[in-house]
Amino acid sequence: MKTATMPLGWRTMWVIAMFDLPTMTEDQRRHYTRFRKDLLNDGFSMMQYSVYHRHCASTENADAHIGRMGQCLPPEGEVRFVVITDKQFEKIRTFWGKKRQPAPKSPAQLEFF
Repeated sequence: MKTATMPLGWRTMWVIAMFDLPTMTEDQRRHYTRFRKDLLNDGFSMMQYSVYHRHCASTENADAHIGRMGQCLPPEGEVRFVVITDKQFEKIRTFWGKKRQPAPKSPAQLEFF
């Protein structure tokens, strides 16, 4: 299917970074902090502890961000990147205690690089 014919909600993507990094030593904590700052500097926002997300205009843009972050990986621990469509992202249900929170709004489609 051509990208141009796909509805907008299926073309824009979200990258979700999930990581479990050791923090027992000072060196490990330094690597954890550096990776977290690299995510934030690349436009990721914290969803919850050790889970960050970033909106991307296309699959190619998502791949570029994953590649960039792949070069910043700490020497220990596990990092996973998941790419989902905007339509899938809007179906995320968030609960605080037993009360459901509204889904976060998608950012404006216009992005400046």
